[in-house]
Amino acid sequence: MAAIDAPVLERVQTHSSIDDEKKNALPSDVDLADVEGDLEALEDDIIAAQADAEKLSYEDARALVHEIVDEYQLDPNFPPHIMESAVKFLEDPTLKDDPAEYRKVFAEVKLAASFLRDNSPYPEVRAVVPNTDDPSIPCSTLRAWVIGLVLACGGAACNQFFSPRQPSIVLSVYTAQVLAYPLGTFWARFIPNAFSIPMPFSGGKRLELNPGPFTQKEHMLITVMANVSFGSLYTADIYVIQKLPRFFNQAWATDYGYQVTTSLSVQLLGYGLAGITRRFLVYPASCIWPANMGTIALNRAFHKDKNVPANGWKMSKLTFFGWAFLGMFIYFWIPNFFFYGFGVFSWMTWIAPDNVNLAAICGVQNGLGLNPFPTFDWNWMQGDPIITPLFSNVNQYIGLLIGIPIIAGIWYGNVFNTGYLGINSNRVFDNTGSPYNVSRILTPEGLFDESAYKAYSPAYLGAGNLVVYIAFFALYTATISYAFLYHRHEIAKGFRSLISGKAHDGKDIHNRLMRAYPEAPEWWYSVLLLIAIGLGLAGLLAYPTRTNVSSLFFGIAVSAVFVVPVGIITAVTNVEVTLNVLAEFVGGAAYPGNYLAMLFFKTYGVITCSQAISFASDLKLGHYAKIPPRAMFAAQTAATIISTFVSISIVNWQMTGVQDLCAIDQPQKFTCPGINTFFTAAVLWGTIGPKRVFGIGTIYNNVLWAFLIGLFLPLPIYYYVKKNPRSWARYIHIPAILYGTLGGSPYNISYFTPVIYLAVFFNYYVRRRFLAWWSKYAYVLTTAFSVGIAISAIIQFIVDDQSATGLPEWWGNDIVGVGCDGGGPDGFGCPRLPIPDEGFFHPGPGEF
Repeated sequence: MAAIDAPVLERVQTHSSIDDEKKNALPSDVDLADVEGDLEALEDDIIAAQADAEKLSYEDARALVHEIVDEYQLDPNFPPHIMESAVKFLEDPTLKDDPAEYRKVFAEVKLAASFLRDNSPYPEVRAVVPNTDDPSIPCSTLRAWVIGLVLACGGAACNQFFSPRQPSIVLSVYTAQVLAYPLGTFWARFIPNAFSIPMPFSGGKRLELNPGPFTQKEHMLITVMANVSFGSLYTADIYVIQKLPRFFNQAWATDYGYQVTTSLSVQLLGYGLAGITRRFLVYPASCIWPANMGTIALNRAFHKDKNVPANGWKMSKLTFFGWAFLGMFIYFWIPNFFFYGFGVFSWMTWIAPDNVNLAAICGVQNGLGLNPFPTFDWNWMQGDPIITPLFSNVNQYIGLLIGIPIIAGIWYGNVFNTGYLGINSNRVFDNTGSPYNVSRILTPEGLFDESAYKAYSPAYLGAGNLVVYIAFFALYTATISYAFLYHRHEIAKGFRSLISGKAHDGKDIHNRLMRAYPEAPEWWYSVLLLIAIGLGLAGLLAYPTRTNVSSLFFGIAVSAVFVVPVGIITAVTNVEVTLNVLAEFVGGAAYPGNYLAMLFFKTYGVITCSQAISFASDLKLGHYAKIPPRAMFAAQTAATIISTFVSISIVNWQMTGVQDLCAIDQPQKFTCPGINTFFTAAVLWGTIGPKRVFGIGTIYNNVLWAFLIGLFLPLPIYYYVKKNPRSWARYIHIPAILYGTLGGSPYNISYFTPVIYLAVFFNYYVRRRFLAWWSKYAYVLTTAFSVGIAISAIIQFIVDDQSATGLPEWWGNDIVGVGCDGGGPDGFGCPRLPIPDEGFFHPGPGEF
C-alpha cells in the first residue's frame, strides 16, 4: 500500500482557494450531489458532517479511511463509490501527481470518514435508525408488558391456526405494531395512575400503572414480544404427523406433558444460544439484519418522526402508511376472494389446460413457473422486494434461473424415473407414481420393516424436489467456506471479545450509544440453555419416543457449528440457510429406521439454530431501538414461554376440530404444505434412511457430490474479488444463489419473478433517483402492504368460512383448479410418461 506523505497534502492545501470564512463548506471542485450519491446520504446529513470533517487531521483521516477499507472492502451492502475513493486514496501511487485530483479525493474521503464515524455505513440503517438516544425514555413499563403479552398470545394463536394453509395467511409483527399504538395511547390517556410498586434490582425505580405518554421504546418492546411469538411452533409439525391417521397415527402424541417439555426446550435453547452469539451477530455494524428495517420504520412513523418533505412529497409517514394499508386491504379482496385467477395468473396454461409440457414449464402451481406475469398478488411473492438487499434478490433469482433447465433436463430425460411423476411436487412417491404409503413399511411400533419395504417400493423424488435436495447439499458446505473466506476476521474478533469479556467496540455509533445500559450477562443465557436441556431430556425419556438423549446433544452440536456462519449470511443478505436437510441426512444415518429419533435430532439441530438466528435478529432490533438489554432478556423470555403454551393449545384443537386437516382437497385450503414436507422428510430420512436412498449402489448416490462441489464454489469468486475488489463480482453471493435454487418444489420461479421486478424498481431506480423518497416511504410501504394483507385475509377467511358456497363460483375462481397446473388427475401435476401396463416402473417388488 503506497503512502502519501504530509508535505504533499500541504502543497495541495496551499493550492486550495477556500477562504477561512468558508472552511466549513465543501471545496468548489467537490460536488455536493456527487457526495450524496456516493454515500447514498441525504443533503442535511452531509452538511452536518462537514464541520467535523474540517477538524480531522491528515493522520486521523487516513486512519479512519484505513478502518473503513479493512472492515468493509468485501461488503456488498457498503456504498461502492466511497469504497473506490478510499482505496484510490490509500493505494494509488500516482494520485499525488495531480494536486487538484488529490485534493478532491482527500476532501471526499475525509468527509465520508467523518460522516461514517457518527453514522451507520449503510443507507438502509440510516433511513430508519437515528444516531442519537435518550436513556431517560420509559421502556419496560407495566403498560408495555400487558399490551405486549396480550398481542403475543393473540398473534401466536392466529399464526399457528393458519400455518397449515396454502397460501398461508401470516399475521406479521407489523400488525402487532399497528394494534399496539392505539392501545398504548388509550392507556396513556384514560387509565389513571392509581398505584405504583417498587421494581426489584432497579435502584429505587417504581412500576407505575400509567407512567405518562406512550413512548417509542415501549412500543418497540411490545413489538419484540410479538416478534418472538408470532412464528408458528415448529414442534407442532411433529405432533401433527404423529397424531393424524393419514400420517403415523400415534395417539399418544397429544400428551400435554410431552408437548410442553419438548416445545419449551426447543424454544429456549435457541434463545440461550442467541445471547451467547451476540458478539458475532448483533454488535458488528456489518450485521445489519435487513428484516428489521420495516419494523423500525413503522415504529418511527407512529411517534412524531420529523416530517421532512421528500422529493416534493409532504405527506407524513403515518398518513402514507394509512393510505397504503387501506389500498392493499381493499385490493387484496380481488386476487384472494373475488378473482383467484388474478393472483394465480397462470394465463399461459389456461390456453391449453391439459397440455402436459406447457403446464410443466409455465404452470405457476405445479410447474416450474416460467411466466413473465405470474401474479398480481403481493402475498404470492416469496420474499420482500424492498427490505431484502437488491444484490441478494438478484442472486436468488439467478439461482432459480439456473435451476429451471436442470429440473427440465432431469424430467425430460426421465432421470431417476422422474418422468413418471409430476415435475415439481414435494411429495415422496412409490413405483406406481402414487404418494408413498409409509404404513406399508412400518411395524406396529412405528419402526422400519425391511421385508415389507422390499415387497413394496423404493422412495422416489420428483425432478424439482431432487434439485432442491442437491442445492441443499451444496449450500451447507458453501455456507461454511463462504463464512470462512469472507467473514473470518469478524468471527475471530467475536471470539476475542468473548474471551476478553468486552461487549462493544468503540467504532460503531450504535455500540457506543448502547454503553449507557447495563448488559445482560452471558451467564443468564447459559442458565436458559441448561433449563432447556433439562426439559428436552424430560420429554425424550418420560414418553415412548424410542430415542435416546444423543439426539438432543448431537442436534445442539450441529446448531452450535452453524449458528454463526448462517447468522452472518442472514444478517447481511436477509437469506436464512435452514439446516433441515443436513439434520435429516445426519439424523437418518445416526438413527436408521426410527423416524421419531431422526425428527427430534432434526428439531434440535434445525430449530435451535433457526430460533437462535431469529432471537439474534430481535436482539439487533433492540440494539437499534436502544432498548436496555436486560429488559430485552426479560421480555423475550416471558413472551416465548407464554406464547408456546398458546400455540400448543391451538395445534391440539386443529388436530381434532379441523375437518380433513392436511388433505389435498381440504375445503379451507388447510392442505399443510409444510407438514407434508416434514412428513416427506420423516419417511425419506427417518424411516427408510439415507443409506437406502443415497447410499452406495442406490439411484441417488451421485447427488452426494454436491457436498464437495458446494465447498469449493465460493473459492474462485473470492480470489477473483480479492484481486479485483471493485469488480462487479463482489456482488456474487454463492450461498444466496444456492438459496434461490431452493425456491423450487413446492414453489417455483413464479413466486420470485414479481419480487425481482419490484426490487429493481424500488432498490435501484427509486433509491438512486429519489433517495429522500425511498428513505422516508419505502419501508413504510412494505409494512403497510403486509398489515393490509394480514387483516384483509383474516376477514376474508371469516366471510368464506361462514359462506355456504365458499369463494364465489365463477370462471375466475374455478380456472385455477383446471388441467395439469390445477393438479392433474391426482393433485400432484401431470406426469410426462404413463405408468407401464404392469402397474409400476422398475425396480419393482423384490428387485431392489
